[in-house]
Amino acid sequence: MSIAHYYETMDYGPAPEADGEARAWLKRHEATFGHFIAGKFAAPASGKHLTTIEPATGKTLARIAQGIAADVEAAVGAARSAQSSWAKLGGHGRARHLYALARMLQRHARLFAVLEAIDNGKPIRETRDLDVPLAARHFLYHAGWAQLQEREFVDHVPVGVVGQIIPWNFPLLMLAWKIAPALATGNTVVLKPAEFTSLTALLFAELAAEAGLPPGVLNVVTGDGATGALLVENPGVDKIAFTGSTEVGRLIRQSTAGSGKSLTLELGGKSPFIVFDDADLDGAVEGVVDAIWFNQGQVCCAGSRLLLQEGIAETFRKRLIRRMETLRVGPPLDKAIDMGAVVAPVQLERIKALVETGVKEGAEKYQAPGPIPAEGCFYPPTLLWNVHPSSTVAIEEIFGPVLVAMTFRTPDEAVMLANNTRYGLAASVWSETIGLALDIAPKLQAGVVWVNATNLFDASVGFGGYRESGFGREGGREGLYEYLKPKAWSGRKARAKVPPPSPAAPADGAGFGTPSIDRTAKLFVGGKQVRPDGNYSRAVLSPKGRQLGEAGEGNRKDIRNAVAAARSAEGWARATTHNRAQILYYLAENLSARGDEFAKRIGDMTGVSPAKARAEVEASIERLFSYGAWADKYEGTIHAPPLRGVALAMHEPIGVVGVACPDEAPLLGFISLVAPLIAMGNRVVAVPSERHPLAATDFYQVLETSDVPSGVVNIVTGERDVLAKVLAEHDDVDALWVFGSQEASTAAERLSVGNLKRTLVDHGLALDWYDRAASEGPILLRHAVQVKNIWIPYGD
Repeated sequence: MSIAHYYETMDYGPAPEADGEARAWLKRHEATFGHFIAGKFAAPASGKHLTTIEPATGKTLARIAQGIAADVEAAVGAARSAQSSWAKLGGHGRARHLYALARMLQRHARLFAVLEAIDNGKPIRETRDLDVPLAARHFLYHAGWAQLQEREFVDHVPVGVVGQIIPWNFPLLMLAWKIAPALATGNTVVLKPAEFTSLTALLFAELAAEAGLPPGVLNVVTGDGATGALLVENPGVDKIAFTGSTEVGRLIRQSTAGSGKSLTLELGGKSPFIVFDDADLDGAVEGVVDAIWFNQGQVCCAGSRLLLQEGIAETFRKRLIRRMETLRVGPPLDKAIDMGAVVAPVQLERIKALVETGVKEGAEKYQAPGPIPAEGCFYPPTLLWNVHPSSTVAIEEIFGPVLVAMTFRTPDEAVMLANNTRYGLAASVWSETIGLALDIAPKLQAGVVWVNATNLFDASVGFGGYRESGFGREGGREGLYEYLKPKAWSGRKARAKVPPPSPAAPADGAGFGTPSIDRTAKLFVGGKQVRPDGNYSRAVLSPKGRQLGEAGEGNRKDIRNAVAAARSAEGWARATTHNRAQILYYLAENLSARGDEFAKRIGDMTGVSPAKARAEVEASIERLFSYGAWADKYEGTIHAPPLRGVALAMHEPIGVVGVACPDEAPLLGFISLVAPLIAMGNRVVAVPSERHPLAATDFYQVLETSDVPSGVVNIVTGERDVLAKVLAEHDDVDALWVFGSQEASTAAERLSVGNLKRTLVDHGLALDWYDRAASEGPILLRHAVQVKNIWIPYGD
């Protein structure tokens, strides 16, 4: 072909990347790999291997070990043996190792990029220009945190041995996201890569050992989902960090319930890509290309739902189709292609089936007309137009290069459509009016929002979702806390089981004196005192069995009513932090005015001395003052990633939070759990101490006189563990805090899988509610908020 031909047609010829070094590495290992345990490769205990294929050709690429219980146990044992020494190495020592790992990635960048493209099927341009540099960035960034840890996280210690399970869509990058913060904070790791894409993890482990990483600090066990389940269930693992499907995330939540394991889940998504009529349409079209056809759409935060304002919808469609016609699909090692291969035949068939379903349900299909390789797992860029919001393809995560499009008229309708999903991972907002974009961003139920951009990532900026997209954050300072635990909680002992008092024998003869006026404490729902649905009550006894009064026996319907009241009080989340602070101070003021009355009530119920009862009231007043102070001071931050722009890490309320309170310190425990939640803008359904509920029911009179809006705090008395289970099962409850028995903690974690609500439980370990380090301030405030990162690029 002549040069003139290329100028006229703008055709691209093939530009293949050499793969000799990657193929040589495979050959050195005879394309067969064991696990990597204690600094060296180890043959699988079962002697069995899985075959992994090259997605672009369908040919066998390598054989990887199938892990069984013995392999997992060996890896966990190696990690446990190394953990203490690794933590004692100190922040500077760990920083130097992480720096060495970053430099190792940079030295072998082309080898990692080529191997990732072969193993995963993604274009070499993406692995070379994004995956490998960002992986190195994570190790460099977290080397800095390791250096600063002993000053910046002085009140925290490592969790211990961390089991990490990563997906096949970003094998090397997900490895870096998880390993870097874990190692930086003094933990050791057992990594289980995806069965389709284990090769870069094995290469990384091998080269990490050559770079001087001590044996046992990083271990890699390969295999299928059964191997991952064994890692989750292993009792020697202190934390599980999982990235993958929501369905598997639910199984992991159930499996770890009651085990005491820390858990973070980064799961699926169905992210909206919102384009307003004042947007730069050409820029937004390029954003769509990056949002859904990057990595063949195999991205958990892919902008797979295109929401267009009606006035520009048809213009946008034409421009988008014209751009789709230029996209090239081909071999991943060709530097001139835009899309490579889908990871495996099973994923390709899923994509095809869902697209067919979308067409049957009324969508109009358009597919880019370019050539598709005959061999391998390839699928063309696809647009489904006129999709109904309730159709299958608008609801289900396709995880392929398929974009579904809908229209809206007003900003409010855009928000409603965007939030019409059970997921909440990411969103993009396109508008040249920055005020509009920044008004919409906080309203979106998503952990990451990009303004006039998409798929921006950096080690300094937290990433993670809301709702069924999981919980926890990766990256940034907020991601470090996921691999640490508070020192103040490390010495807790099991809560003593105190048998309930027996009712005292009634006095002989009632006599003819004037009886006391009967008073049964009601529930407090929606700002009103209400009778329990079942019209039953329970006696509240002193330690000597004297009846002090009765409290309502709440049931499932009462919880339902309380949750509905809390949901309707969403205006509390929009109240200013100053306003919330003033109300907390007012609560403290009104509690102080009735301090003697509350002290007497506490003394009667618990049997403590008047001095101790008064001390609990004073501590409760002080705690309300503390959270009044924190209400307008526990703020987000501004991240400065290496681009022209900023990322606003905003603290947002979680929503409706259920709280089950302990029996010890019945007033202080109640306030210590409720106050941080309402200070951050949450609404609460609280189940007070089962044995000593009258401290909380007396407190609702303080709520009534302190300008607390109806529904912000709701109190349902009764059998704590039973009501906590109801809260756990309720899918309109966004988070659940349970402080009480081990059984209640286990049930809360296990039953929360319906909507994957966040949980904070004490596993039956008693907390000293008078210890500020253990029960006041950021130690609880971190659990009372979710962090939303809003990326705002600027400049031309």
